Amino acid sequence: MATTRRGRPPGGPERWNALVQAAYRCLAEGGFERLRMRDVAAQVGIDHSSIHHHFPTKQDLVIAVVDHTTRQFWSTTPPEGSAVERLRGHLATLRQKIVGQPELHIVLRELDLRARRDPELREIIAGREEGWRNSLRTLLTDAAAAGALAPGVDPATGAELVIATVKGASLASDRADDVLELLERLLIRT
Repeated sequence: MATTRRGRPPGGPERWNALVQAAYRCLAEGGFERLRMRDVAAQVGIDHSSIHHHFPTKQDLVIAVVDHTTRQFWSTTPPEGSAVERLRGHLATLRQKIVGQPELHIVLRELDLRARRDPELREIIAGREEGWRNSLRTLLTDAAAAGALAPGVDPATGAELVIATVKGASLASDRADDVLELLERLLIRT
C-alpha cells in the first residue's frame, strides 16, 4: 500500500484504488463471506466509517470490484491478424490468465455466484460481459466467413460455448490448458 510521507494512507483516487484492491483480496481469499467493509478499511489503514466517503454501500464497492476485474480482460484479443489468429490469441491469453492469475478467476466466479441471487449485480455483470460476447460473435462470424470455423458451429452459440468453457476451466486451473486447447480444436476447422 502506498503511503504519504507521514505514514498515512493515501487519499483521493489512490485511496479509492487501495480500497478496491483490498476488497478484491478479501473476495479472492474468502469469498463474500469474508468481504466486510470494516476489514477492507482496516487493510487500507483507515477508520471503517471513512470507507463510506468512497463507497456509500457495500454494493457500490462490489460494483467497483466488478469493474476492476473485468477491465483486466479488455485487451485479451490481439488487434491484428485473421479472425482465427485473433481467436487463438484470445484463448491463449485466457489460458495464461487462468493459470497465472487464479485469484482473478476466483473473484469472477464469486461475483457470478452472487449475481445469481442479486438481480442488480446480475444486470451489471451481464452488461460487462456483453462486450466480450459481442467480440466473440464477431470473431466467430469472421472465421465462418473465411471458411475457418468448424462445420455446424453457429457464431452466437460458439460465443456462449467459449464463455461457459472459460468460466468452467477457471474452476479447474490445472486442466485449463487441455480444456481450452480442446475448445480451440472444436471451433476451428483444421
